[in-house]
Amino acid sequence: MSTAPLPLLGRELVPSPLLDLPERVVQFGTGAFLRGFADYFIDAANRQGLFNGRIVAVGSTTSGREQLLTEQDGLYTLAIRGIDGGRPVEELRLVSSVSRALSARDAWDDVLALARSPELRLIISNTTEVGITLDEDDALDLAPPRSFPGKLTRFLLERARAVDFDAAKGVIVLPCELIEANGDRVRETVLALAARWKLPQEFASWIEGAVPFCNTLVDRIVPGAPPPDEAARLQQQLGYRDGLLTTCEVYRLFAIQGNEILRARLGFADADPGVIVTDDVGPYRERKVRLLNGTHTIMVPAALLCGCETVREAVEHELVGRFVRRVLLEEILPTVSAPGAEAFAADVLDRFANPYIRHGLFDISLQGTMKLRVRIVPSIHRAVERTGEVPQGLAFGFAAYLRFMRGDLQEARRTAGLAVPSDDLGQRVAALWTAAPNDEPAELAGLVRAACADETIWDEDLTTIPHFADSVTAHLTRIVRDGPLVALGSLLAEPAAV
Repeated sequence: MSTAPLPLLGRELVPSPLLDLPERVVQFGTGAFLRGFADYFIDAANRQGLFNGRIVAVGSTTSGREQLLTEQDGLYTLAIRGIDGGRPVEELRLVSSVSRALSARDAWDDVLALARSPELRLIISNTTEVGITLDEDDALDLAPPRSFPGKLTRFLLERARAVDFDAAKGVIVLPCELIEANGDRVRETVLALAARWKLPQEFASWIEGAVPFCNTLVDRIVPGAPPPDEAARLQQQLGYRDGLLTTCEVYRLFAIQGNEILRARLGFADADPGVIVTDDVGPYRERKVRLLNGTHTIMVPAALLCGCETVREAVEHELVGRFVRRVLLEEILPTVSAPGAEAFAADVLDRFANPYIRHGLFDISLQGTMKLRVRIVPSIHRAVERTGEVPQGLAFGFAAYLRFMRGDLQEARRTAGLAVPSDDLGQRVAALWTAAPNDEPAELAGLVRAACADETIWDEDLTTIPHFADSVTAHLTRIVRDGPLVALGSLLAEPAAV
């Protein structure tokens, strides 16, 4: 293995024109997700001669990533690994779209200088520093402002003044934060800060007319640095040392709300099929929330009760794997009308089976009750409306959730010294088990009805769904009486409603 670090080899490994492109993107965030996501798309566009610009990454924390990026001339290796079309894929890609990194805390004047650049076209963000919220203690004259919206407002003000509020010289803002209507939220917060800071109306008008804040949906699992043994193997394969070696899955989706004019302005949208420009990202969000996130949520209690520890173990388990495919393909998918739903569902199964990612089931259980409410209850309603029958797979998953909330597995985990993810709303369900200690059928039926009727948990009374509580009671009784594996086998022996 070569002992040479990546920057000494950069000019040998990357065509010089790619390293000499102008800086056209300012990116607030230096973490693994953006390296495996937005920076990947810009790199793909540069390789095809479509975007022809590089990224300056701005960090707001003391992670040290800015220094690493600087030491490596912005270069890093992306290990793209997973299952694609049922086959394992591994690609090692040297990404050259980042030119340098700056610390907002230590080099704020340099960050503001980028706002004045005539080459600037895009602002990308993925920051959890404070979130996209209004920080009432933020101030315009801080260097830098405390919050990301504060930094962005000050940056855009510098831009507006530099271009004399010329509407033709606005920039596109692409938030990658995982919240609904993220672009709208960022714009509203920037305008609220502008009003609070008493900035001129000309600035607010320029923001509203010259700066598109795009709602986006981002979807790619980017675990970041591989475990030490994997890192050693990969760097042996690469032949150089890379302090920013980043792993990610094959699947990627960057859905951006906008029209064809915006698509042309973006410059990178045609570089990769994972980029979609659409007039509404809502259907893509629903597709992800209900097919990917929903299946994750409903599988967790059943899989844990059946002895699985990871998502991959669950989909490869003889019974749990069949359960996952049933709820995804036969019960949830038919109720989703979003574009490409069937292909996305197939991708979901490939992603669940990814041998390179260890996705712990207990980790997914974090705030699992709220996830069930947002991701699964709508699918139950739509399935009943569509078939006139209760979707028994989802009812079984709900029963498994109730059994899981009794807390046996959580207590065993605590005893072993392992962390147990919190579930605030779930404590209301856990409390019901204290009142039903004997697992008698009548007590279980009462527990199910009490849990389903709790509008604080579900924001509605689930006992109003015809026969749903009865179905859940039947499944919970079998789980308690016969064990989860036997109960799951009984479910799978019956056909799903179609």
